[in-house]
Amino acid sequence: MVPLHADAHLIVIDKPAGLLSVPGKGADKADCAAARVQALYPDALVVHRLDQATSGLLVFARGIEAQRRLSRAFETREVHKGYVAVVAGLPADDEGLIALPLSADWPRRPLQRVDFETGKPAQTHWRVLARDEASLTCRLALTPLTGRTHQLRLHLQAMGHAILGDALYAPPDLQARAPRLLLHAQTLRLPHPLDGAPFEIEAAAPF
Repeated sequence: MVPLHADAHLIVIDKPAGLLSVPGKGADKADCAAARVQALYPDALVVHRLDQATSGLLVFARGIEAQRRLSRAFETREVHKGYVAVVAGLPADDEGLIALPLSADWPRRPLQRVDFETGKPAQTHWRVLARDEASLTCRLALTPLTGRTHQLRLHLQAMGHAILGDALYAPPDLQARAPRLLLHAQTLRLPHPLDGAPFEIEAAAPF
C-alpha cells in the first residue's frame, strides 16, 4: 500500500472501500489498513478509523509522541474532515445542518440510531455539489462537526437522503444502485505533529 504522504511523524493513505481500518475478530479479518501500513512502516500507530465500507484519507502516526499529539488534535476538534457522498433524492435546499443525537442500537449492533433521550450530540453540515435530475440523486459535500459512529450514514438516512450502496441504513433498492457505499473521505486538515503547522491533503473520490 503506497501512502499518499509519509514523513518522519505521520503517514496518510487513501483507504479503499471494503478494507478494514484495524484488525477484526478472527483470522479472516486480519488484513486491514493498519497491518498493510505497518508492514512498510513498523512504527506506524493507529490514530483514527474509517468504516470498512468508506474509502478515503486515513492517518497514522509514527511513534508514540506523534500518536499522542494527533489523538489530541482529534479530541479537541482541530482536525477538519471533508467527505463526498452520492445520495438518493434531491434536497430542497442547497445546504444545511443536521443535528440529531446518536447512540448504539444494542439489539441490532453494529447499527446506531437517532436517540433523543440518551444519545450523544452529533452535527453534520452538508452542501449540494451537483444534482442529477435524471437519476434523482445528488452529490453532497459533508463536514462532520462531531465524530460519532456511522454519523454521516445515519444522519443522511434520517434526513430522507440515504447514501447509495449503504448496506446498513439504505433500503434494498438504494443499496442495489451502487456496487459500494458511495461515501469518501476526500479532504483532511490538521496540525502537523512535528510543530503544529497546518497540514492539508486531498484524495479525489473514485465515484
